[in-house]
Amino acid sequence: MSPPEHIVFVTGRLARARLEKVAAGLPATMRWSIADAGVKVAALMTEEIIRRRVEMPAGATRVILPGRCRADPERLAAHFGLPVERGPDEVVDLPAWLGLSARKVDLSRHDLRIFSEIVDASKMSVSEILAKGLDLTRRGADVIDLGGLPDTPFPHLEESVRALKGAGLTVSVDSFSREELARGAGAGADYLLSLNEETLDLAFETDAVPVLVPTRPDDLPSLDRAIARMREAGRPFLADPILEPIHHGFVDSIARYRETRARWPDIAMMMGTGNLTELTEADSLGVTALLVGMCSELAIQNVLIVQVSNHTRRTVEEHDAARRVMYAAKADSALPKGYGRALLALHDKRPYVQTPEEVAQAAAEVRDPNYRIAVAEDGIHVYNRDIHRVGTDAMAFFPDLDVASDGAHAFYLGAELAKAETAWRLGKRYVQDEALDWGCAADAEVEDATAFKKAGHTRHSGPNAPPPGTRDARLPPPEADALAPETVSDAETVPEGRREPGTMLVCGRLVPADRT
Repeated sequence: MSPPEHIVFVTGRLARARLEKVAAGLPATMRWSIADAGVKVAALMTEEIIRRRVEMPAGATRVILPGRCRADPERLAAHFGLPVERGPDEVVDLPAWLGLSARKVDLSRHDLRIFSEIVDASKMSVSEILAKGLDLTRRGADVIDLGGLPDTPFPHLEESVRALKGAGLTVSVDSFSREELARGAGAGADYLLSLNEETLDLAFETDAVPVLVPTRPDDLPSLDRAIARMREAGRPFLADPILEPIHHGFVDSIARYRETRARWPDIAMMMGTGNLTELTEADSLGVTALLVGMCSELAIQNVLIVQVSNHTRRTVEEHDAARRVMYAAKADSALPKGYGRALLALHDKRPYVQTPEEVAQAAAEVRDPNYRIAVAEDGIHVYNRDIHRVGTDAMAFFPDLDVASDGAHAFYLGAELAKAETAWRLGKRYVQDEALDWGCAADAEVEDATAFKKAGHTRHSGPNAPPPGTRDARLPPPEADALAPETVSDAETVPEGRREPGTMLVCGRLVPADRT
């Protein structure tokens, strides 16, 4: 019988009290210890500091680093001879990260193929089409669909198909013109959109896989006849009953997808989501999540998407995120809840990582003039050793901040407070010196988690400021006066009020705390 798990949580001193509180609420069957590395904040905890200062208690089986710790878990694992993992950024998320209040999920898998249409391909040059196709693929598209426009010649169709295929992309052609579809197939297109029972003969003249549609959206029997013909011939195909816009048959069209799946339980199907995302002036992320959820329930494994309107500019990324969440939830036979924040753009499920009382306690322990900003349920908190103000209007804080003669600092605080106000009003998580998380609605900054962040754009601009590009020689090194590290376990009493002056992240750069 293997020994019980014993987790060691490595932390800095500012987060230790909150970590103790969260760890105390872990199941009694889970053994844990807290290893204080002797520095103030996790963002300054280097690999070297951890190696020199942290000792593993007897029986330890796993080590969890703070999410913002800039160290390499693999090298630390080799040093300690134990598995080392990077945990969540915020202590409040630790139970969920451990799988106690939510799932640890794998979002690397999906079973939904994304056809991304280039609507005006006939008006673009071959080089523009290739560049667009490569960009859509980078964003998550699996098939690049070349859309033909009525009464618009597409003389470079074949060349465009060959260029995309030459780049290793999968290609479909979508046109009302039978002649254009035939030309696309002859150039090597993999799929043809969209054939009905009147144009179905083309499917037998090429190796391209046809996407079958009804003759009219409400004529489901015509789609049935086309499906039956392809099945009798033993040829591959996709079937799309056609999604219609709201107030133009939307509900009935959803019913037709359900009916088609009931009639043909094992065929490959497609849903074109653009008639809802493009033709509904609502944030498209929620619409996309709902439609992809329907696809998941009905085992529809292909979607045709389009981005014409500005409000759908992230539609590829949104479909890509939604298909991963829905796949994971379906695999778990679960609701699509607790599978990450990718589908939450405007609001966060748990926006506040500290209570107002916890912020007040942290503010009471500050002994330097550097301003900290936090967001709690009651508003924006700004504090240093001299003040602690709470409000909801970023501009209203300025009279209380002693930065009138420090333009760079005032600029930095203004930007951070505006961001904090946005977070508070929307119910989003705010972290000082970090961008707000907009889910899949915006690209996230990719960082090297083993290296410190680069210095920010602002610096101290007072009369005694060091020259640009130099370090202030008056300041002590980052580890100066750090207290000795200690490891406490779930069975020990943790002394309170033990804090040391150390270094911190201020204005986007690492600086030591001012000590007076």
